[in-house]
Amino acid sequence: MATIFAPEFPDVDHGDNAAILSEALARVAVFWKLSNAELGQALGLSAASASRLKNRTYDVQPGTKPFELGQYVVRLFRGLDALLGSDDAAAQSWLRSDNRELGGKPIERLPTIRGLLDLTAYVDGYRGRS
Repeated sequence: MATIFAPEFPDVDHGDNAAILSEALARVAVFWKLSNAELGQALGLSAASASRLKNRTYDVQPGTKPFELGQYVVRLFRGLDALLGSDDAAAQSWLRSDNRELGGKPIERLPTIRGLLDLTAYVDGYRGRS
């Protein structure tokens, strides 16, 4: 699996946090096979804006809710990636499978702030046990 934080993004200014996070979110969407609607719901964006983000014609901006939520999505990605040994198929399966501890499918919790925070805390908790 390719990393979402490669040492060099050829088309990204490393001082541009909006572009860096947006590139990372676009890569997460690819690795997790998120639809535009799923990505948009997780970030509080329309499906059209999520599509533009994935196509790299839109960046989430620092100081906005989509930027803050995007940081949590990347944190969740990194935690899950570490737990599952960079296995994209396992991460996709985890997101879309019932989880009794979470009370349903993790992907269904992404659209709410509380759900995203709970997922992040859940994965961080498992990482802390490892």
